[in-house]
Amino acid sequence: MANFTSLARHRDLVRTATDSASDVFHPLVTIGRGLRRLATAARGRWAEIPKESRGPVLFFIGACVLVVALIPYGPLLGLIVAMAAGAWAGRERTPEVAGPSEAETERLRALYEALVPYLSAEGDPSPLYAHGGGWERAFCDHAFDEGGRLERLQLRYPAYFTDGEDRSRTRIEQVLYAKAGRGREYHFAWDELANQLTVTALAPLPTDIAAQRFVTAPGETVLGFTDPDSVQRTLPVTGGTEPRDAPPVVWRTGPRSTEPHLLALGQAGAGTTTLLRSIALQALEHGEVLIVDGAGTGEFGCLTGRRGVRAVESGLAGALAALEWASQETERRLVAANRARQSGHPAPDDTRQPLWILADRPTALAHVAAAEGRDDPQRWLQVPLRHGRAAQVTVVVADQFDSADLLSDPVRAHTKARVVLGPATAEEVRAVLGAPPHTTPTAAVPPGRGYARLGSAPVLRLQVPATPDPFEDCASEAHQEAVLALLPERTVPAGTGLPATADGAPARAGADGADGAGRTDGATDPETTEAAGADEVTGTDGSVAEPVGAATTRVSIVKGGESRTTKDGSAPALRAEG
Repeated sequence: MANFTSLARHRDLVRTATDSASDVFHPLVTIGRGLRRLATAARGRWAEIPKESRGPVLFFIGACVLVVALIPYGPLLGLIVAMAAGAWAGRERTPEVAGPSEAETERLRALYEALVPYLSAEGDPSPLYAHGGGWERAFCDHAFDEGGRLERLQLRYPAYFTDGEDRSRTRIEQVLYAKAGRGREYHFAWDELANQLTVTALAPLPTDIAAQRFVTAPGETVLGFTDPDSVQRTLPVTGGTEPRDAPPVVWRTGPRSTEPHLLALGQAGAGTTTLLRSIALQALEHGEVLIVDGAGTGEFGCLTGRRGVRAVESGLAGALAALEWASQETERRLVAANRARQSGHPAPDDTRQPLWILADRPTALAHVAAAEGRDDPQRWLQVPLRHGRAAQVTVVVADQFDSADLLSDPVRAHTKARVVLGPATAEEVRAVLGAPPHTTPTAAVPPGRGYARLGSAPVLRLQVPATPDPFEDCASEAHQEAVLALLPERTVPAGTGLPATADGAPARAGADGADGAGRTDGATDPETTEAAGADEVTGTDGSVAEPVGAATTRVSIVKGGESRTTKDGSAPALRAEG
């Protein structure tokens, strides 16, 4: 008993002495541990230095040691610095907590269990996904944001999963979208070679970029902006508080373009008209524009009478006349360019200037044409669509999903560039673009938000620049001023409806029904108006006449649902749609 008590006392003394020694020598232990870490780091840095550079480095180190040794108190100061560096490097650091938290673990386990019915098969001897299994084998990497929401997930799936079928992929994407958290867009990157899927939560696209002069080459049009990882180009833009660079979706047109025409579809209020207005402002910098407003809402009234605007038509008769001229103008350009090439001369200048035909909701005019027994205005788009690329003629058509079935076959066949705006399901996006999106469409999106696909390129997220009608009261004042700054100068004074003369004064109207302001309040016979429109397209001598617009002496003004037209300073002929 006495021996046991003595042994316990000796153990307590040894433990006390050890603790006292560790307290006394703790600074030395810390400095020694730090010096060992610094030596290891220095050895690694030395191994990284190329052999041809080691001589100069040794010379520099020797020079520093010599300077320290020669200055007064240099060795002492060097020793103090070395001990301080060792103490800082050898300090005890709080180990970081590895692995997800309890709430994150529960979310990962729920994701794993939700994928089990779709990524498991009977008879698999070593299933990667099984009820009650561990998610650590299936999930290679994961990350959560500060709010505990899933930000990134990389998972493995068995080799027998049919990742080449869109239906199987869509099913997995829907499950992950529902379990990871709705209300956000997720990007799904499938790696068929490694049997891995990477899910990334995407940040919302910026909506503060308004219409402006973009730094692009002739023949390039900015449809909107997308994710930084989707394109390899950025443009300087002005949005928000300071300029910045943004990744654009650039559409290239012209003779060498593989997708010279564009079709945009969306719900009402999704931003298709805004897209056309943005394209028109960019096209007017290098070419001419012909606009057909099938809805007749006057969304393009700000372009009426502007330089380079051939016509802004909203009535059926005016749209037919303008599109018929566009068709004949395309043929004329082709013939003139062909004759010039055959004679060994370059193409004439009037055939090289781009001509843009922007048709907003042409199916609305198709209903009116069918009711009145007239031709569908889309019939005159056939020649520009088929031969417009060689003639520098570009066609852009925008319509709504519920009227997509009324689009003509040439419009469907020759518009290789496609845009979908507004809320849309994955099936609707695939039906228009020809490929499903790599993200999950959300139910609520801002105006101008959608997807774009140029030819056979990948599907890109798209945010159209804010280009509102500057005459709308509900639009932002800053955005209105941005659009007004881009409008070309007027060739027709505002409020006159008549072209300006050489000295800048408005032309006077004739005496047959026109008032002093160049406007008429009378009505004419629709048959007479239709015949006059046909004569204006093709002259009696067989030559092609100029269309309605500010570039000629004929102007079309839309007001109150009616289209008033003047030509050569004569009395206006009122075109009223039924």
